[in-house]
Order: sequence, then structure tokens, then C-alpha cells
Amino acid sequence: MKIIGICDTTFARFDMGAAAIDELQMNVTDLKIIRRIVPGIKDLPVACKKLIEEESCEIVMALGMPGNKEKDKMCAHEASTGLIRAQLMTNTHILEVFVHEDEEEDPKELKVLMEQRARDHAQNLIKMIFKPKLLKREVGKGIREGKEDVGPL
Repeated sequence: MKIIGICDTTFARFDMGAAAIDELQMNVTDLKIIRRIVPGIKDLPVACKKLIEEESCEIVMALGMPGNKEKDKMCAHEASTGLIRAQLMTNTHILEVFVHEDEEEDPKELKVLMEQRARDHAQNLIKMIFKPKLLKREVGKGIREGKEDVGPL
């Protein structure tokens, strides 16, 4: 049985963690999911590291929604840097799944994007852990998560 970590935030305006868990459970049966929730994206790195080191998670998804202000973009960068550092410290993948609040103007479209990106990255996690040959077939295809693919050159 594989142990997967899901870490998300209370600041996000949609429950991306629930969407990711739903996608995982619909597609994989031999799975234990441990979920942790933190206030904001800068809290994600340590929570993800703890999931790896204290809960033996083999891979973690870090989900969050940076706001639309310049300060929020800086915080997202800091969180992203922290997630990279946690990956290097633990030699374990952490899939960063951020949806910036200004990616969509319409709140309904933002919700759709948040759910789809969470689900798409859950599929990426499945491929990384259970079906790595599928990832090889996708190399160079311009695949995006949550939005239309851009396609190969």
C-alpha cells in the first residue's frame, strides 16, 4: 500500500484537497491518504516535510491559492522555494498545485480551474507512482494542468 500526503490551505477559496483525494480514490484502490491543512501557502513546506518524515508519505501534493496582490505573488514564490527545499531535503517529490487568484476573473471559472488543476495533478501523481510509462508518452506534448494543453511544437 502506498502512502500519499495531501496538504492544503484554509486560504484557498475552493477545497482543492478534497478534489485531489476524490480523483485519487476513484483511480487507485491500494492507497492510504493522509491529509494536513494549514492556514496559508507559506505553511505548506514544513507540513509537507512532516508528512514525508513523520508519516512516511511516498509523495505529497501541496495545494494552495496565492492571492492577486504583489505581496501574494512574493509569498507564492517563497512557498515554492520552500517546497523545492523540502523535496531536496527529503529526496521525495512534492507536487506543487497552486492556482493564482488572478488566473481567472470570473469566480465560477476560477473554481473550475482550481478543481481541474487539483484533479489533473492527482492524475500526475498516479502516473508518477503507479504508471511511470504513461509519463514517457507525454513528453514534449505541451500538456497543462487545469487548462487546455498548448500542444507540441
